Amino acid sequence: MKNKFYQYIQNLQDQIVAGLEAVEGQAKFREDIWDRPEGGGGRTRVIENGNVIEKGGVNISAVHGKLPEAMQKMFNVGEADFFACGLSLVIHPKNPMAPTVHANWRYFEMYDDNGNVINSWFGGGQDLTPYYLFEEDAIHFHQTCKTACDKHNPEFYPKYKKQCDAYFWNAHRNEARGLGGLFFDYCKATEDMKMQDWFNFVTEVGNSFLEAYVPILEKRKELPYTPAQRTWQEIRRGRYVEFNLVHDKGTLFGLKTNGRIESILMSLPPNVQWVYDHHPEVGSEEEKLIAVLENPKNWIAD
Repeated sequence: MKNKFYQYIQNLQDQIVAGLEAVEGQAKFREDIWDRPEGGGGRTRVIENGNVIEKGGVNISAVHGKLPEAMQKMFNVGEADFFACGLSLVIHPKNPMAPTVHANWRYFEMYDDNGNVINSWFGGGQDLTPYYLFEEDAIHFHQTCKTACDKHNPEFYPKYKKQCDAYFWNAHRNEARGLGGLFFDYCKATEDMKMQDWFNFVTEVGNSFLEAYVPILEKRKELPYTPAQRTWQEIRRGRYVEFNLVHDKGTLFGLKTNGRIESILMSLPPNVQWVYDHHPEVGSEEEKLIAVLENPKNWIAD
């Protein structure tokens, strides 16, 4: 399974990079191959200063070795060997009317002293973080997520949408990071779902990413915007940074497993502002976004 999934994310990285470069039109992703001293490595692809994409990364990694002590505590296990692979991406468009997007799909194995798999699971998801609220974009993104989920289990979308809203919650701000999407983790074999079934589901979601995001980016990338709207984008990006550094498990996992810092922190946007005690004007488009972030809503009718 680990070889099968790693092959999948290598191909998916190629597809997503090609799809995003087609929208970008000018800048290209540059590739950086890296090794992890304790075992494994990755293939980082980063794009910067484009006409459409200000900064973005589509990264894959496959790491293995002794489970670090911090992760032993997290999983409540003793010493063990592990393998983890995944694809992680973040795209920060230049235009404030175009939303930031994040996605991740991963697979994890743990082994006993004889090298036998004693635990394995899938995780992942995709979520949208706009700076201005276009409800049709939110509906399109969530509908694409639901369509992918419904092919495998009609209970998946409402369950993983709810988990996404709970996970991407900036508790210290009492607001969501964005408009959500899907979030699932510890997807292990059961009587109803074998590991192959989970593989089929996770790859279905991964394959839906370009369909979920590219039409939105195409629609918003050339809309006019003002300096004030750009400032608002940078203020909201600050909240994105706060979540990633304070709450995000993927960032913490990378830091605690001696991951590659440049790849871990590539999710951070290049231009950000923290303005003291900032509040949007009453009745403004900016306030409209905040209202939804403070009270996540269901974008797809049951």
